[in-house]
Amino acid sequence: MYNWISALADLQTQGEPCVLVTIIEELGSTPRNAGSKMVVSASQAFDTIGGGHLEYKAMQIARDMLAAGKQATHLERFSLGASLGQCCGGATVLLFEPMGQVQAQIAVFGAGHVGRALVPLLASLPCRVRWIDSREQEFPEQIPQGVRKIVSEEPVDEIDHLPPGSYCIVMTHNHQLDLELTAALLKRNDFAYFGLIGSKTKRVKFEHRLRDRGFDAGTLQRMRCPMGLGEVKGKLPVEIAISIAGEIIATYNAHFGQPSVGAEPIAKLLPASRRSQVAN
Repeated sequence: MYNWISALADLQTQGEPCVLVTIIEELGSTPRNAGSKMVVSASQAFDTIGGGHLEYKAMQIARDMLAAGKQATHLERFSLGASLGQCCGGATVLLFEPMGQVQAQIAVFGAGHVGRALVPLLASLPCRVRWIDSREQEFPEQIPQGVRKIVSEEPVDEIDHLPPGSYCIVMTHNHQLDLELTAALLKRNDFAYFGLIGSKTKRVKFEHRLRDRGFDAGTLQRMRCPMGLGEVKGKLPVEIAISIAGEIIATYNAHFGQPSVGAEPIAKLLPASRRSQVAN
Protein backbone atom coordinates (compact mmCIF):
# COMPACT_ATOMS: atom_id res chain seq x y z
CA MET A 1 0.00 0.00 0.00
CA TYR A 2 1.27 3.47 -0.91
CA ASN A 3 2.08 5.03 2.50
CA TRP A 4 0.74 8.41 3.47
CA ILE A 5 4.16 10.11 3.65
CA SER A 6 5.06 9.25 0.05
CA ALA A 7 1.57 10.09 -1.17
CA LEU A 8 1.59 13.48 0.56
CA ALA A 9 5.01 14.34 -0.89
CA ASP A 10 3.95 13.35 -4.41
CA LEU A 11 0.65 15.23 -4.28
CA GLN A 12 2.34 18.38 -3.01
CA THR A 13 4.97 18.14 -5.75
CA GLN A 14 2.16 17.89 -8.31
CA GLY A 15 0.33 20.79 -6.68
CA GLU A 16 -2.75 18.65 -6.08
CA PRO A 17 -4.75 19.57 -2.95
CA CYS A 18 -5.40 16.82 -0.43
CA VAL A 19 -6.46 16.29 3.18
CA LEU A 20 -4.34 14.56 5.81
CA VAL A 21 -6.59 12.58 8.17
CA THR A 22 -5.15 11.62 11.57
CA ILE A 23 -6.56 9.65 14.50
CA ILE A 24 -5.71 11.93 17.41
CA GLU A 25 -7.67 10.15 20.14
CA GLU A 26 -8.95 6.62 20.74
CA LEU A 27 -11.31 5.40 23.43
CA GLY A 28 -12.09 1.73 23.86
CA SER A 29 -11.79 -0.69 20.97
CA THR A 30 -10.88 1.04 17.67
CA PRO A 31 -9.60 -0.27 14.30
CA ARG A 32 -6.26 1.56 14.57
CA ASN A 33 -4.34 3.47 17.18
CA ALA A 34 -3.93 7.22 17.66
CA GLY A 35 -1.39 8.61 15.23
CA SER A 36 -2.60 6.52 12.29
CA LYS A 37 -2.98 8.59 9.15
CA MET A 38 -4.34 8.55 5.64
CA VAL A 39 -4.21 11.02 2.76
CA VAL A 40 -7.29 11.79 0.68
CA SER A 41 -7.27 13.60 -2.67
CA ALA A 42 -10.23 14.34 -4.91
CA SER A 43 -9.93 10.97 -6.63
CA GLN A 44 -7.68 8.75 -4.50
CA ALA A 45 -6.94 7.67 -0.92
CA PHE A 46 -3.62 6.47 0.46
CA ASP A 47 -2.86 4.42 3.58
CA THR A 48 -5.61 3.65 6.10
CA ILE A 49 -7.14 4.62 9.43
CA GLY A 50 -8.74 1.20 9.77
CA GLY A 51 -11.18 0.74 6.94
CA GLY A 52 -14.90 0.20 7.29
CA HIS A 53 -17.56 2.87 7.62
CA LEU A 54 -15.24 5.15 9.63
CA GLU A 55 -12.77 5.36 6.77
CA TYR A 56 -15.56 5.79 4.23
CA LYS A 57 -17.04 8.65 6.25
CA ALA A 58 -13.59 10.25 6.70
CA MET A 59 -13.00 10.16 2.94
CA GLN A 60 -16.41 11.73 2.34
CA ILE A 61 -15.70 14.57 4.78
CA ALA A 62 -12.23 15.15 3.31
CA ARG A 63 -13.56 15.34 -0.24
CA ASP A 64 -16.34 17.70 0.82
CA MET A 65 -13.61 19.95 2.28
CA LEU A 66 -11.65 19.79 -0.97
CA ALA A 67 -14.70 20.56 -3.09
CA ALA A 68 -15.51 23.57 -0.91
CA GLY A 69 -11.89 24.77 -0.93
CA LYS A 70 -11.79 24.86 2.87
CA GLN A 71 -8.50 25.97 4.42
CA ALA A 72 -9.26 25.47 8.12
CA THR A 73 -8.52 22.24 9.95
CA HIS A 74 -11.51 20.26 11.16
CA LEU A 75 -12.10 17.87 14.07
CA GLU A 76 -14.83 15.27 14.33
CA ARG A 77 -15.62 12.64 16.97
CA PHE A 78 -17.10 9.29 15.94
CA SER A 79 -18.81 6.67 18.07
CA LEU A 80 -17.93 3.54 16.16
CA GLY A 81 -20.79 1.42 17.40
CA ALA A 82 -23.72 3.80 17.67
CA SER A 83 -23.24 6.07 14.69
CA LEU A 84 -21.20 3.96 12.28
CA GLY A 85 -22.35 0.43 13.00
CA GLN A 86 -18.83 -0.95 13.43
CA CYS A 87 -18.30 -3.88 15.76
CA CYS A 88 -15.34 -2.22 17.55
CA GLY A 89 -17.71 -0.19 19.71
CA GLY A 90 -15.16 2.42 20.76
CA ALA A 91 -14.83 6.08 19.87
CA THR A 92 -12.24 8.05 17.98
CA VAL A 93 -11.45 11.66 17.13
CA LEU A 94 -10.18 12.50 13.66
CA LEU A 95 -8.24 15.58 12.64
CA PHE A 96 -8.69 16.74 9.04
CA GLU A 97 -5.87 18.97 7.75
CA PRO A 98 -6.09 20.52 4.26
CA MET A 99 -2.69 20.25 2.63
CA GLY A 100 -1.46 22.02 -0.47
CA GLN A 101 -4.70 23.91 -0.84
CA VAL A 102 -4.46 26.66 -3.42
CA GLN A 103 -6.15 29.85 -2.33
CA ALA A 104 -6.94 31.04 -5.82
CA GLN A 105 -7.30 29.54 -9.27
CA ILE A 106 -6.49 32.27 -11.77
CA ALA A 107 -7.00 32.29 -15.52
CA VAL A 108 -5.15 34.94 -17.52
CA PHE A 109 -6.28 35.28 -21.13
CA GLY A 110 -3.56 37.04 -23.08
CA ALA A 111 0.22 36.82 -23.26
CA GLY A 112 0.92 40.39 -24.37
CA HIS A 113 3.04 42.98 -22.57
CA VAL A 114 0.75 43.35 -19.55
CA GLY A 115 0.19 39.60 -19.32
CA ARG A 116 3.94 38.97 -19.30
CA ALA A 117 4.33 41.52 -16.49
CA LEU A 118 1.34 40.23 -14.51
CA VAL A 119 1.78 36.46 -14.53
CA PRO A 120 5.13 36.40 -12.63
CA LEU A 121 3.49 38.54 -9.92
CA LEU A 122 0.55 36.15 -9.64
CA ALA A 123 2.89 33.14 -9.61
CA SER A 124 4.49 34.45 -6.42
CA LEU A 125 1.12 34.32 -4.65
CA PRO A 126 -0.58 31.22 -3.15
CA CYS A 127 -2.41 30.41 -6.37
CA ARG A 128 -2.39 28.37 -9.56
CA VAL A 129 -2.39 30.20 -12.87
CA ARG A 130 -3.68 29.11 -16.25
CA TRP A 131 -2.08 31.36 -18.87
CA ILE A 132 -3.99 31.14 -22.12
CA ASP A 133 -3.29 32.51 -25.59
CA SER A 134 -3.56 31.31 -29.18
CA ARG A 135 -0.10 32.69 -30.03
CA GLU A 136 2.61 30.41 -28.71
CA GLN A 137 5.35 32.83 -29.74
CA GLU A 138 4.05 35.42 -27.27
CA PHE A 139 4.88 33.31 -24.24
CA PRO A 140 8.32 33.79 -22.65
CA GLU A 141 10.78 30.93 -22.83
CA GLN A 142 10.71 30.44 -19.06
CA ILE A 143 7.26 29.94 -17.55
CA PRO A 144 7.10 30.63 -13.78
CA GLN A 145 6.55 27.71 -11.44
CA GLY A 146 2.89 27.21 -10.65
CA VAL A 147 1.83 28.53 -14.07
CA ARG A 148 0.35 26.28 -16.73
CA LYS A 149 0.82 27.57 -20.27
CA ILE A 150 -2.15 26.78 -22.52
CA VAL A 151 -1.85 27.40 -26.25
CA SER A 152 -5.36 27.20 -27.66
CA GLU A 153 -6.71 28.11 -31.07
CA GLU A 154 -10.05 28.69 -29.35
CA PRO A 155 -9.38 30.39 -26.00
CA VAL A 156 -13.12 30.70 -25.33
CA ASP A 157 -13.31 26.89 -25.11
CA GLU A 158 -10.96 26.97 -22.11
CA ILE A 159 -13.63 28.68 -20.00
CA ASP A 160 -15.52 25.39 -19.74
CA HIS A 161 -12.50 23.88 -17.95
CA LEU A 162 -12.14 26.55 -15.27
CA PRO A 163 -13.01 25.57 -11.68
CA PRO A 164 -15.94 27.41 -10.11
CA GLY A 165 -14.75 30.41 -8.13
CA SER A 166 -11.87 31.19 -10.48
CA TYR A 167 -10.28 34.61 -10.82
CA CYS A 168 -10.46 35.53 -14.50
CA ILE A 169 -8.48 38.22 -16.30
CA VAL A 170 -9.13 39.05 -19.95
CA MET A 171 -6.45 41.04 -21.77
CA THR A 172 -6.04 39.61 -25.24
CA HIS A 173 -4.80 41.32 -28.41
CA ASN A 174 -8.24 41.26 -30.01
CA HIS A 175 -11.34 43.22 -28.91
CA GLN A 176 -13.74 40.74 -30.48
CA LEU A 177 -12.04 37.89 -28.65
CA ASP A 178 -12.25 39.93 -25.43
CA LEU A 179 -15.99 40.30 -26.04
CA GLU A 180 -16.52 36.57 -26.66
CA LEU A 181 -14.52 35.67 -23.56
CA THR A 182 -16.51 38.19 -21.55
CA ALA A 183 -19.82 36.79 -22.76
CA ALA A 184 -18.76 33.22 -21.95
CA LEU A 185 -17.58 34.15 -18.45
CA LEU A 186 -20.72 36.13 -17.67
CA LYS A 187 -22.85 33.27 -18.94
CA ARG A 188 -21.18 30.90 -16.44
CA ASN A 189 -21.31 33.64 -13.80
CA ASP A 190 -19.61 31.49 -11.15
CA PHE A 191 -16.29 33.34 -10.95
CA ALA A 192 -14.89 34.98 -7.81
CA TYR A 193 -13.45 37.83 -9.86
CA PHE A 194 -13.57 38.89 -13.49
CA GLY A 195 -11.51 41.77 -14.79
CA LEU A 196 -11.42 43.09 -18.35
CA ILE A 197 -8.57 45.32 -19.46
CA GLY A 198 -9.62 48.57 -21.05
CA SER A 199 -11.04 52.03 -20.55
CA LYS A 200 -14.46 53.27 -19.46
CA THR A 201 -15.25 53.77 -23.14
CA LYS A 202 -14.53 50.09 -23.82
CA ARG A 203 -16.81 49.13 -20.95
CA VAL A 204 -19.69 51.21 -22.35
CA LYS A 205 -19.31 49.60 -25.79
CA PHE A 206 -19.13 46.09 -24.31
CA GLU A 207 -22.13 46.65 -22.06
CA HIS A 208 -24.20 47.82 -25.03
CA ARG A 209 -23.30 44.70 -27.04
CA LEU A 210 -23.81 42.38 -24.09
CA ARG A 211 -27.23 43.82 -23.32
CA ASP A 212 -28.16 43.05 -26.91
CA ARG A 213 -27.24 39.43 -26.12
CA GLY A 214 -29.60 39.37 -23.16
CA PHE A 215 -27.31 40.06 -20.20
CA ASP A 216 -28.96 42.06 -17.43
CA ALA A 217 -27.50 44.98 -15.50
CA GLY A 218 -26.82 42.91 -12.38
CA THR A 219 -24.67 40.44 -14.28
CA LEU A 220 -22.80 43.19 -16.11
CA GLN A 221 -21.96 44.85 -12.80
CA ARG A 222 -19.83 41.83 -11.89
CA MET A 223 -17.37 42.77 -14.65
CA ARG A 224 -14.44 44.90 -13.48
CA CYS A 225 -13.55 47.28 -16.29
CA PRO A 226 -11.38 49.24 -15.97
CA MET A 227 -9.78 46.76 -13.59
CA GLY A 228 -7.06 47.27 -11.02
CA LEU A 229 -6.57 49.55 -8.04
CA GLY A 230 -7.32 53.17 -8.90
CA GLU A 231 -4.65 54.31 -6.45
CA VAL A 232 -1.91 52.69 -8.54
CA LYS A 233 -1.31 55.08 -11.41
CA GLY A 234 0.75 54.63 -14.54
CA LYS A 235 0.55 53.19 -18.03
CA LEU A 236 3.65 51.01 -18.11
CA PRO A 237 2.88 47.24 -18.32
CA VAL A 238 4.42 46.60 -14.91
CA GLU A 239 2.41 49.45 -13.36
CA ILE A 240 -0.83 48.09 -14.79
CA ALA A 241 0.16 44.57 -13.68
CA ILE A 242 0.80 45.72 -10.09
CA SER A 243 -2.57 47.47 -10.04
CA ILE A 244 -4.38 44.32 -11.21
CA ALA A 245 -2.45 42.02 -8.86
CA GLY A 246 -3.30 44.31 -5.96
CA GLU A 247 -7.00 44.12 -6.74
CA ILE A 248 -6.86 40.32 -6.93
CA ILE A 249 -5.02 40.13 -3.59
CA ALA A 250 -7.65 42.35 -2.00
CA THR A 251 -10.41 40.15 -3.43
CA TYR A 252 -9.10 36.78 -2.30
CA ASN A 253 -8.10 38.12 1.11
CA ALA A 254 -11.80 38.84 1.57
CA HIS A 255 -12.65 35.19 0.73
CA PHE A 256 -9.96 33.27 2.64
CA GLY A 257 -8.07 33.39 5.94
CA GLN A 258 -10.25 31.23 8.19
CA PRO A 259 -8.64 30.65 11.59
CA SER A 260 -7.23 27.20 12.28
CA VAL A 261 -8.45 24.99 15.11
CA GLY A 262 -6.93 25.38 18.58
CA ALA A 263 -6.80 23.48 21.86
CA GLU A 264 -10.26 24.56 23.07
CA PRO A 265 -12.29 22.89 20.26
CA ILE A 266 -10.04 19.83 20.48
CA ALA A 267 -10.84 19.52 24.17
CA LYS A 268 -14.57 19.66 23.53
CA LEU A 269 -14.36 16.54 21.38
CA LEU A 270 -12.32 14.47 23.85
CA PRO A 271 -13.63 12.47 26.79
CA ALA A 272 -13.85 14.51 30.02
CA SER A 273 -10.98 12.53 31.56
CA ARG A 274 -8.65 13.77 28.82
CA ARG A 275 -9.64 17.45 28.67
CA SER A 276 -7.34 18.61 31.44
CA GLN A 277 -4.38 17.03 29.62
CA VAL A 278 -5.15 18.98 26.44
CA ALA A 279 -5.59 22.21 28.39
CA ASN A 280 -2.24 21.67 30.07
